[in-house]
Amino acid sequence: MSEAIVRVRPEVTDADPVVRRSDRADFQSNAALPLAKRLGMAPAQLGSVIAADVERADNAIADVQVSGPGFLNITLTDSAIWESVAARLADDRLGVPTTEEGRRVVIDYSAPNVAKEMHVGHLRTTIIGNSLAPVFGFLGADVVRANHLGDWGTQFGMLIQYIDEHPESPWHKDELDPNTSSVSALDSLYKAARAQFDADEEFADRARTRVVALQAGDPATVARWREIVAESEKAFGAIYNRLGVLLTPDDYVGESFYNDQLADTVTELVDKGVAIHSDGAVIVLSEQVNGPDGKPAVLMARKRDGGYGYDSTDLATIRYRISTLHADRPLYVTDSRQALHFQLIFEVARRVGWLTEAIQVDHVAYGTILGPDGRPFKTRAGGTVRLMDLLDEAVARVRAVVAEKNPDLPSAELDTIAEQAGIGAVKYADLSTSRVKDYTFDPVRMTSLNGNTGVYLQYAHARVRSILRKVGSTTLPQIDTGVALEPAERELSLMLDGYTDVIAEVAGSLGPHRLAGYLYELARSYTAFYDACPVVAAEEPTRSNRIACAS
Repeated sequence: MSEAIVRVRPEVTDADPVVRRSDRADFQSNAALPLAKRLGMAPAQLGSVIAADVERADNAIADVQVSGPGFLNITLTDSAIWESVAARLADDRLGVPTTEEGRRVVIDYSAPNVAKEMHVGHLRTTIIGNSLAPVFGFLGADVVRANHLGDWGTQFGMLIQYIDEHPESPWHKDELDPNTSSVSALDSLYKAARAQFDADEEFADRARTRVVALQAGDPATVARWREIVAESEKAFGAIYNRLGVLLTPDDYVGESFYNDQLADTVTELVDKGVAIHSDGAVIVLSEQVNGPDGKPAVLMARKRDGGYGYDSTDLATIRYRISTLHADRPLYVTDSRQALHFQLIFEVARRVGWLTEAIQVDHVAYGTILGPDGRPFKTRAGGTVRLMDLLDEAVARVRAVVAEKNPDLPSAELDTIAEQAGIGAVKYADLSTSRVKDYTFDPVRMTSLNGNTGVYLQYAHARVRSILRKVGSTTLPQIDTGVALEPAERELSLMLDGYTDVIAEVAGSLGPHRLAGYLYELARSYTAFYDACPVVAAEEPTRSNRIACAS
């Protein structure tokens, strides 16, 4: 289409053909409307000229009709569509170019806190980050998964001191009953430690001393801290395995990793004039953002007592990822409520020279999971919902639905189906929602067999696999491009052709919901194809062509 525009009007070399799928033809181009205004022509007149050139010069085009004020409705030849199916089938990459090759993408996601159970707030960061990683990897990027564990700080001195003073309180897995995890026990011990810290000044002093011992590398304190981290990582791994998340212990880089880099980071900020001393602290005053009082927003590089906090660690983190990991595109997948924090972090990184024009950094913000009342999802008692309980609820819902429809299904098989479909339903419900929006966690809706759900997609996938099992052949089918297309074949083939654009959109917008939406439409197209076009029973060459569509 672009070539046709240039042929009929050589002075227009930058025209966007604005081609989209259409329900009136295979595609529709809206290019004539904006171009006609630039050229001083009527859109319908320009559209007719472009249409005539396209029909004459492009053998893949069967027909171009001018519609309305100048829209071009484009229909491809059947052979061109079959040729496209054949080309994608023969390509291991399905025609998707490696547009991110040579770039290193560091994706910060999940980031649970050691000694605390993963809760509903960790679901979106984990699922969204885990979906972006393989997309960038498929596009050729060198992807670094960074699980920024909360494994450092004053709370660990408090917890370790409490554990040492209460040796009768079990928290190791081999000391607990099978229904209690180590991290659950640690979470309870931390709450108890917090309560004693607030009520008992002597214990608070001992806890503060233990924090100093941890930071100074006291062997006994560090050994206990490492035990706590190891037990927590096991619990994180259990949830990651259940979710099919690609994070491994090799990807765990906690806040503690940056502890010995904090002082140098602050020194560099001061030496380059980005940070200043203020009442014993070291701060950065934003040049872009003002607080509610109208004064510049503040980032705390070092506290008045000489300690380092969340701001300090994130400054050291972005410095390390750029200077040592050589990240070309750092991504931070966190709650949208942290938008201001990361805006300030990125501003400082630019001012000090870590972030350059060649590096593209993004805060991949996401909305909140809501309960039935439209508020952030909580337990009935108002507490935070454990992530494992959330998953159990979805799996139980699927199990009940499947058991009702298949009462004779063996229990073991029922459990397997419920687990796969339930976990898939939770993940798809998250990914099918624009990440910037809030959504309601509704197990009934998300586990429905119909509509835009993960269960529906899994059912469509099972149908595809069933056909391919019946076919039996492991060799690629030969496509006869002379076979006339049935409407359902045409729709499915054109939908398959949109895969490249969707993958590019996900990488560009950092929006996995675009891929989820595409897969839902693809499943619908496949269902229509399955119902209207017999595959295994069809005669050749139609049979091979349809096998190609299903492959």
